[in-house]
Amino acid sequence: MPQPPHSPLQVAAVPAQRVPTRDRDQDAPWHTEAVCRRDEAGLFFAPSKEPTAARLSREAAAKRVCGRCPVMVECREHALLQPEPYGVWGGLTAAERRVVLARRRRRDLELQKAVRTTGSIAAAG
Repeated sequence: MPQPPHSPLQVAAVPAQRVPTRDRDQDAPWHTEAVCRRDEAGLFFAPSKEPTAARLSREAAAKRVCGRCPVMVECREHALLQPEPYGVWGGLTAAERRVVLARRRRRDLELQKAVRTTGSIAAAG
């Protein structure tokens, strides 16, 4: 059964076609080079009430597009820093981005704890 067409608002939220980073104009925004700009935005954003099998297939296809994108890292960092609550960005789904963010928070807490411990030992020595 065909999926309903996606709203134009979704298209506006998706990045554009890309050139290798070393050849890119450093003043241009990263998303002007995104490969996904030439693909349908619906590939990256779920329609409402999408069945699980269809979602997994769509996300896998979106990740394949991301895999050949020259600004994938920039896109992923954008989605993690914003944070983008929906869609596939930088090859990660929203759920995968939540996992990455949780791991980063844990790592940062562990590093802060290690610094405090090291500082206490140095002060005592």
